[in-house]
Amino acid sequence: MWTLSGFADEISPDLETQCSLAAELGLKYIEFRSAWDTNVLDLDDDQLARVRDVLGRHGLQVSSIGSPIGKVFLDDDAEAHLARMRHAADVARLLEAPYVRIFSFFMRPGTDPDTCRDEVLDRMAALAKVAADAGVVLLHENEKGIYGDVPRRCLDIVESVGSPHLALAWDAANFVQVGVRPFTDGYAMLRPHLEYVQIKDAIAGTGQVVPAGHGDGETVETVRALRDDGFDGFFSLEPHLGTGHSFGGFSGPELFTKAWRAFTDILDAEGVPYR
Repeated sequence: MWTLSGFADEISPDLETQCSLAAELGLKYIEFRSAWDTNVLDLDDDQLARVRDVLGRHGLQVSSIGSPIGKVFLDDDAEAHLARMRHAADVARLLEAPYVRIFSFFMRPGTDPDTCRDEVLDRMAALAKVAADAGVVLLHENEKGIYGDVPRRCLDIVESVGSPHLALAWDAANFVQVGVRPFTDGYAMLRPHLEYVQIKDAIAGTGQVVPAGHGDGETVETVRALRDDGFDGFFSLEPHLGTGHSFGGFSGPELFTKAWRAFTDILDAEGVPYR
């Protein structure tokens, strides 16, 4: 039974509106990235208490903290960012989220990512140590412009760090936007470390983000392979059908619903049960 989730802040900045539509669509989980135009890691204690209350009233749980950890330049202050990771772990425990989404650092323009490998791995190992101490699992998402943007370097990160508290999230649209055919070029390589799937698709020629199955993200092939592999995890809608940028995106209620319908139509056609 696959479990659907989603970046509810793509519905609305207002948490009540986010949760209302998520529950209406039958979701039992959301991926929590922001509320009231404030990133999850910048919410104060009173706001986080309010988040718990709103989620509870709508019968929703948190599949992952959609954090911006790792979306800083590699030469930015390492200790300050590690402290922010500790806070992210505290928020995950407060909201009873098993996962925290992270990234593997931006590099300055013109830098060859492979020359930064050792520094990236040191930083990723330090983040994984924080996660291990907190009892949460980090999900590295393949993002444009970071070290782990292509399958080869995603694999390098997770295998080199070698921690059960660091796994991979799969974002097909991001792979498409860096010239990767997700299923063809990356699935077999990354599947052993894959614990979480972001539902986003894109057109190779333009990079435009589109609903699942409408682009070059090889969504149907990936769904079939995960089904046949016995995958049993989270699938998180991240539509980006309205706007998208380095730290998030927005769709609105109609386009978020369109994204949900596009993916669930694929699941229905492939005979995959979900909740």
